[in-house]
Amino acid sequence: MSLALNLSHEPITKIPHGKLAMWAFLASELMFFSGFFGGFIVLRNTNYDVFGAGSAHLNWTLALINTFILIGSSLTMALAIHNLEHKKDGAFRLFMGLTILGGFGFLIVKYIEYSSKFADGLFPGQENHTVFYSFYFLMTGFHALHVIAGMIPMAYIFFKGFTKAGYPYPSKVETLGLYWHFVDLMWIFIFPALYLMIPYHVAGAH
Repeated sequence: MSLALNLSHEPITKIPHGKLAMWAFLASELMFFSGFFGGFIVLRNTNYDVFGAGSAHLNWTLALINTFILIGSSLTMALAIHNLEHKKDGAFRLFMGLTILGGFGFLIVKYIEYSSKFADGLFPGQENHTVFYSFYFLMTGFHALHVIAGMIPMAYIFFKGFTKAGYPYPSKVETLGLYWHFVDLMWIFIFPALYLMIPYHVAGAH
């Protein structure tokens, strides 16, 4: 009977509880992004001129750079997990550090892009702001918050890796990796939706 009441055993699925919780959390986040995409598509189809003109002011080159940055950070995250599992602490710190730098790089590029929109009067509350830019700032801003949220635990794990004990929890880093891959995946959908799939997009974007 004591064995039957012991709740400290591994889950029946053999999947750590933390990973299951992360999958559930990501499913809820997917619903948020799905709502954004749904509303964006409906309003785009009834406001082609406004959305086309708004898209023409986006800098798809900067967005493409950010796409490559995030794809690269997904690779370095996977390599960090791999090296931690094989107890290669030095390589783990290297790739985790590169992943964090990728997050910073993404935010810096996004800051440059946001600054140009503010200068052009396209920021919320300015004279040239339209419904397209409401979705633009909502979707990219919400995504940027997710990037920041992922970088905070990554920074903790990175600095913890320099201590004498190191960071001995590869399963937790793997769970964090699921989150980071999700953030990257959402950007891969946001990028074409905002920057590439609307007519009237012209080369002379700011």
